[in-house]
Amino acid sequence: MDIRPAATLVLTRDTTEGLQVLLLQRTWDAVFLPGYYVFPGGAVDQQEPLAREHALGPADAQISQTLSLDEGGADYMLAAVRECFEEAGILLAVDADGATIGGHHPVHKERQALFAGERSLAQLCAQHELAIPLDRLAYLGHWITPPGPPRRFDTRFFVTVAPADQTACHDGVETIDHVWMSPADALAEHRDGKRLLGLPTIRTLRILSSFESTEAVMRYAHANPPEPFPDQPWPALKKGQQVMLEPGSPAYDEAAKLDPEGEGSTHAEIVPGQPVEVAAGVIRLTAPNPGMMTGPGTNTYLIGHERFTVLDPGPDHAAHIERILELTGGVIDQVVVTHTHLDHSPATAALKARTNCRVFGLSAPAGASQDQTFAPDDQPEHGDLIVTEAGILKTLHTPGHASNHICYLLLDQQLLFSGDHIMQGSTVVINPPDGDMKAYLEALYDLLAESIRFIAPAHGFLMGHPEAVIDYLITHRLAREHKVAKALAQLAPVTLKDLTAVAYDDVPAAIHGLAARSALAHLVKLKADGKAREKNSVWSVTGENL
Repeated sequence: MDIRPAATLVLTRDTTEGLQVLLLQRTWDAVFLPGYYVFPGGAVDQQEPLAREHALGPADAQISQTLSLDEGGADYMLAAVRECFEEAGILLAVDADGATIGGHHPVHKERQALFAGERSLAQLCAQHELAIPLDRLAYLGHWITPPGPPRRFDTRFFVTVAPADQTACHDGVETIDHVWMSPADALAEHRDGKRLLGLPTIRTLRILSSFESTEAVMRYAHANPPEPFPDQPWPALKKGQQVMLEPGSPAYDEAAKLDPEGEGSTHAEIVPGQPVEVAAGVIRLTAPNPGMMTGPGTNTYLIGHERFTVLDPGPDHAAHIERILELTGGVIDQVVVTHTHLDHSPATAALKARTNCRVFGLSAPAGASQDQTFAPDDQPEHGDLIVTEAGILKTLHTPGHASNHICYLLLDQQLLFSGDHIMQGSTVVINPPDGDMKAYLEALYDLLAESIRFIAPAHGFLMGHPEAVIDYLITHRLAREHKVAKALAQLAPVTLKDLTAVAYDDVPAAIHGLAARSALAHLVKLKADGKAREKNSVWSVTGENL
């Protein structure tokens, strides 16, 4: 699938309440991100190079070098300016005297012609003797849409201070609303489920939320251009044959980390029983329990060099237990467990009996899916530290998938052992009553405050770009919550089964039983937020903003 070049322009302004940015709401009829609030932007047009002769500031070669491109960097900037004029009605341009144009300049009458493709940016500049001051734009971010969506874009984000004498106005076609607000307020409303934001928008807002003024933002952006986004295939081995991994594929981040020279020495498949050193003093050993819910199997991590800490020893599987003992030489000081589902902790008892190791974790809650044999010696609290030979593990209480779920952060290597809180290639099951969607999302937000470079999940390969991974999970859940809330408002009073059929119409009917558990988790969260109520298994609406 082709990836289209695109550009986005972040407009900022100073107010008495601090820094604000402009967000536009996409139409609900849009194929991509319907109803989401975004920055003005769109695809780079073939007409963009013609506008270069009307650009002021650095030449294309200099801009391209900043953007890690061979050529055409100026075209991204020009596209960002053009799209901002089309979608928001604000044009960053100067007249023949070098003065920034205001809201009453006659070029504003040409906005619809530009939007309709009847005129180009170059033609408008020539007609009105305007120039585009590219030196007023700063390169802020780079995002390539991950594989999966029907449309993929290679998007460059630029930031500029909005012209003081121009008023934003959404176009009424592609965008149906606009708002100026502080980055912190936008993020808070997203967290509360009041405003839909996509992953790259969230990441950009998080950067901007650190600054109090437009001057500080521009100074930062000019001094800190983003690192190039990984866009080159990476060699690896699969079934003995060399393959090329595309960016975004499951094994890509692990292959790039473990084989930085690109020699093709890593494996693009997870084989149960085959140890893989994923970090200094950290070996991944996958249990032979593949399945729909476990993927290639449950990952056990052996932490240490001569004396070991075993993280998530896995199911009570004799061969897997013996393999753990073989690789550690039986020198196991401690076992730490993320949670007590049956594919994670049951092997603890056998290791305790064989090595007399100390066991860390939280006791199992009630339920048939829980390991009631789990008997911890220590029940760590959030923030507690556990010493291992490979470094210190920080305990992070992350309920949601399970009420007793813990993630562990290996501080020196910034490696997060995420258990089932974050899994690769699969949506985490949130199954009430022990599963809690509200707690799950809040725990994800809390992880964003930690210093993490890689995620080591209980199922799958190492995952890079942790902030992007976490943001995606939050966005995915909030988008589904919005759909559940919308279906509830449309159908109420409604049973869980009937609501699931509408809110999960994009999911095969064969798994609507499982989807209903997720729908229930969202309804329980909406109830906790004061937006839904339930009586006699029938759900209704309460509160506002549904």
